[in-house]
Amino acid sequence: MKAYTLILFFISCFCYCQNKISCELLNKETLIADKFISKDNFNSTYIIKDNSLIKITALDTLRYSNFQLGNNLEVNTFNPLKINLFYSNFNTVIILDNRLAEIAKVDFNTIPEYKNISHITTGFDNTIWVFNQDFQQLELFDFKTLKTRYKTIPVSSKVLSLTSNYNYCWLLTQNYLYCYNYFGSLVYKLPNNGFINLQATKENLIIEDQNGLSYYNSKDKQKIEIEQPNMLINQFFVTNQILYIYTLKTLYKYQLKTD
Repeated sequence: MKAYTLILFFISCFCYCQNKISCELLNKETLIADKFISKDNFNSTYIIKDNSLIKITALDTLRYSNFQLGNNLEVNTFNPLKINLFYSNFNTVIILDNRLAEIAKVDFNTIPEYKNISHITTGFDNTIWVFNQDFQQLELFDFKTLKTRYKTIPVSSKVLSLTSNYNYCWLLTQNYLYCYNYFGSLVYKLPNNGFINLQATKENLIIEDQNGLSYYNSKDKQKIEIEQPNMLINQFFVTNQILYIYTLKTLYKYQLKTD
């Protein structure tokens, strides 16, 4: 009975919404990309264009292309020294350094323990989080040893999004939002009330639904709507309280005011 009461309290706190979080437009810039990925602390911009990863800096523009691995490319730049590229058509992950040179390549079709992967994100050290479709579970995979360090309990619904930092990994499915620690243990589980995408910001989240973006405070267990102009969001990214929204060939930079 006590556990049931705690669960109800947890869910009610999550659903409770304070005043909207304001955001101040700092600037906007023209950006021609098939997909905006991120900005790093050195103001480098990462995009996908013509199925290539492009890194735009103040000094030069770097490009990585691997057309042999197909057209479906996903990129995670949380650690700019170990950038993760996932080519889903060929079930393959490439790890790049900050100059977009290859560090490692993992073909999950040919490793001793075959894995059918649908999503990946950055882990700590030499690891990546991968979602194994055959077993419907998240795995912390070491791309140096080619072995799985930890596995989570399987989930039962379709995966929509995956994000992480060095301490936690968040898995969004059609039914639930799961948070795991770096040992693969479940920290919390919340009903998916219309969420379609998410991004980690330190220990918290920016969540996208059909109404726009919200800020989820993991400590207070509160989801607060972000006040923003009514616009189509192609991609968004958040770092150090700075929110980037890419739409219609324009990249908008906002300062989030969460205090």
